[in-house]
Amino acid sequence: MAQHSTILLVDDNPDDVELTTLALREYNVVNDIVVARDGQEALDYLFGRGAYAGRDLYEQPHLVLLDINLPKLNGTEVLQQMRADERTRYIPVVMLTTSTEERDLVASYRNGANSYIVKPVDFSQFIAAVHQMKMYWLVLNRALHSDGE
Repeated sequence: MAQHSTILLVDDNPDDVELTTLALREYNVVNDIVVARDGQEALDYLFGRGAYAGRDLYEQPHLVLLDINLPKLNGTEVLQQMRADERTRYIPVVMLTTSTEERDLVASYRNGANSYIVKPVDFSQFIAAVHQMKMYWLVLNRALHSDGE
């Protein structure tokens, strides 16, 4: 099965959403980018609930970029629910956050994050970080799908 080309970006800060999207486009990431503004919206998208009812759940995102500090449900709670469900258990999740707190880092990995990246403040550093993330997660990494393929 071919890997689906969607990236789910979960972030409530409009500036960070725009910056991340610009950084991805700067390096010619052609994947569709779906934006969820809070943890509940992210889960609704992943599990086809609410505004996303009827979405083809067989086509899950290739990558989730997940902030920690979110309204409704925080990133750690979203990650826990993703890892607890067979349909989303193997989707690569990169915690993309401003948090430098050790407890957030530990909680993210304990709950199954694949990577933890602190957003650089400087735009050029952020662009470079996104490029490296793109190269690994979207080019080099081979994801396992929930159906074992």
